[in-house]
Amino acid sequence: MSHPLNLSVNDIQGKQVDLSTYQGKTVLIVNVASKCGLTPQYEGLEALYKKYHEQGLEILGFPANDFAGQEPGSDEEIQQFCRLTYDVTFPMFSKIVVTGENKHPLYKNLIEAAPVTPNRDAMVNMLAGHKIEATKAPEVVWNFEKFLITKNGKVERFSPDVTPKDDALVAVIEADL
Repeated sequence: MSHPLNLSVNDIQGKQVDLSTYQGKTVLIVNVASKCGLTPQYEGLEALYKKYHEQGLEILGFPANDFAGQEPGSDEEIQQFCRLTYDVTFPMFSKIVVTGENKHPLYKNLIEAAPVTPNRDAMVNMLAGHKIEATKAPEVVWNFEKFLITKNGKVERFSPDVTPKDDALVAVIEADL
């Protein structure tokens, strides 16, 4: 399998970005949404970015409206929300599909490289408590699922309820930097 970042995407301003420029760095990819119970994770993601960016951490935010319509806005509205509400400075990209038949090739690559969401059942049960049916494995479970690509291209996957401050996530980031 080729490196998951061997493709181009549009950033949130609509400019094409070759993701291979991030190869060799520690890259955290997150599918984000503005109207989700997990949306405050933007704050933690920005804090992680500020703390580790100089050492080589990149955080790439991919808005997706795949889960309960929690990212209904245009790219412009999403960008404004992120900047004004959470002062997001890490790279944000154009809205994409992260689950199902029409999922973006980036997410096809990531899911292929890391097909198991750790502790998926806890997230599925939490969603069921809100009368929401979860996706079927190996699909992304919900907003704010995280894929960490190490410098050598290994992909690790973290459940949406793993916050950016979680010791397990931070430990993998620090070990790779």
